[in-house]
Amino acid sequence: MTKTVYYTASTLNGFLADEHHSLDWLFAVDTAGSPDIAAFMDSAGVFVEGSSTYEWVLKAENLLAEPAKWQQYYGSKPTYVFTSRTLPVPDGADVRFVSGDVAGVLEEITAAAGDLNVWVVGGGDLAGQFLDCGALNELVVTYAPAALTSGAPLLPRNVGADSLVLRSAEKQGEFAVLTYGVRGRESCTQSAEDGTP
Repeated sequence: MTKTVYYTASTLNGFLADEHHSLDWLFAVDTAGSPDIAAFMDSAGVFVEGSSTYEWVLKAENLLAEPAKWQQYYGSKPTYVFTSRTLPVPDGADVRFVSGDVAGVLEEITAAAGDLNVWVVGGGDLAGQFLDCGALNELVVTYAPAALTSGAPLLPRNVGADSLVLRSAEKQGEFAVLTYGVRGRESCTQSAEDGTP
């Protein structure tokens, strides 16, 4: 069954990126024994991200000038980018721009994943929208030994302890990897179908 998973790295105090949308803090961490991102990517059939995350990836990996790298990372799997702006696309990349509420495109995103999972890459507010909608099944947070004074928050929501259940906690290199299941709630697609708010 397809799961929607928010998989991300975070500082100890809950930031994804600094105030300049930089991940320099993350790349300073020793990668020996670190989480196997490639294996996780293989489990995903579709990637979902916000415009800031998408633009950072384009710039950091120089993907517009070196579009072949996109295929190395993402293959032919589609990437949905939530944005209200017109953004560039690397040659040969399957990038699908969407806007508005998650509920409006959730069925399409899930169908595009096939038998694999949906990976909500980031940012935190987009993951929060999936959570609000009852469409997030799992959070996997790889905590790095770093802290920032400000930046993009991991999950800018009030989330009670009754909403999440800890499934595993592992040490992987310098990272503490925590996996949380999201306790069942009505999905936004159910609400849309039966007319409830």
